[in-house]
Amino acid sequence: MTTTEAERRASTTVVVAGQGYVGLPIAMRAVEAGYNVIGYEPDPTRAKRLTDADSYVEDVPNDVLAAAVATGRYRTTDVPEGCRGFDIAVITVPTPLKDGAPDLSYIERCAEELAPLVRPGATVILESTTYPGTTEELLVPILERGSGLTAGEDFHVGYSPERIDPGNQTWTFVTTPKVVSGVDSGSADVVATFYRTLVHYVVPVSNPKVAELTKLLENTFRHVNIALVNELAMFAGELGVDVWEAIDAASTKPFGFMRFNPGPGVGGHCLPVDPSYLSWRVKQTLGATFRFVELANDINDHMPEYVAQRVILNLNRQGKAVKGSRILVLGLSYKKNSGDVRVSPVPVLCERLVELGAEVRVCDPHVDPAWSSEGLLRSKGTDLATSHADLIVVATDHDEFDWQCIASLDVPVLDTRHRLPNTTNVEYI
Repeated sequence: MTTTEAERRASTTVVVAGQGYVGLPIAMRAVEAGYNVIGYEPDPTRAKRLTDADSYVEDVPNDVLAAAVATGRYRTTDVPEGCRGFDIAVITVPTPLKDGAPDLSYIERCAEELAPLVRPGATVILESTTYPGTTEELLVPILERGSGLTAGEDFHVGYSPERIDPGNQTWTFVTTPKVVSGVDSGSADVVATFYRTLVHYVVPVSNPKVAELTKLLENTFRHVNIALVNELAMFAGELGVDVWEAIDAASTKPFGFMRFNPGPGVGGHCLPVDPSYLSWRVKQTLGATFRFVELANDINDHMPEYVAQRVILNLNRQGKAVKGSRILVLGLSYKKNSGDVRVSPVPVLCERLVELGAEVRVCDPHVDPAWSSEGLLRSKGTDLATSHADLIVVATDHDEFDWQCIASLDVPVLDTRHRLPNTTNVEYI
């Protein structure tokens, strides 16, 4: 990087609105690339933690955050006024479902806050997952109304879907190709140029709608295929066939097959939400039903209940009722080696077992100890030697668990992740 380019970046102020699983890694990378970065986090408690170099995002260790703060080029604010003077704003706010419909209130609120601060030549980029049309039909009008400027003429607007995979050490924000777009050719060029300074490879597409659909396509593909193997696992068990052995065998085919594994359900900020955004948009715009998405939702949403039924059957074979049984659940997060419990199916499973009268103790070394749910007992360690559990349920296969010790216990295990060896006391879904 030349001195001139370094000076340009140091004089460029980048606001990253939302300092969570997506926004904080982007902010850290932008600081590393030499930009002057403002992390906009409306939650004052979280903003204070970031200022104190106390990270709440696993992919951003405290030392990385402390190094960014020490540069003097990263600061946080919990008020919109603190974002004044930005050249580039990246919006990474949540887009959850509310009563089965997309909730874009966070995008709307953020856009309304940033709009009066938009100056001629500035750029606003949306990264939040949403349905095709959001950037041009929702974001742009708010920005234009609040700034008095015209998108594409006075300032730039683009969309680049986030592809953050928490806990993935191979495909990080930097190494994962970045899809980019703009509302016009000038915006597209500015957005692509910016991300080229942050990631190894960008993938320009013709317009924001294509980029928005790209994100939904990626996760709908995963959602549907996970539903396929989940339903297959249920039927294979009843047919007396080892579905895991079949998946292993099918995975040896070097073409025409991609491996997906069964599990207790889907979770996180993507799979349980993104396909429903696409389904909702199709229904609202075309009046049609996206049948694959609706079916996948039905199958994956019912996996916690299916696992609960398998728990009941396992205990019945022991001559025990679920009521009063002591069940140790390993893992709360939706994926291994991550503390992300957003829409995780595991708390749903645990709450169902509590409703049935079980004494449920859960252990997850990644999940914030402050996380709690009524009726659940938290354990700092696995406490396997002293748990006296009637049944162990492997819900999330973190590497930190002592799997050799678990396999050696004389305790029945229901393994939803196929992590343990096939022994007499281990049962797979």
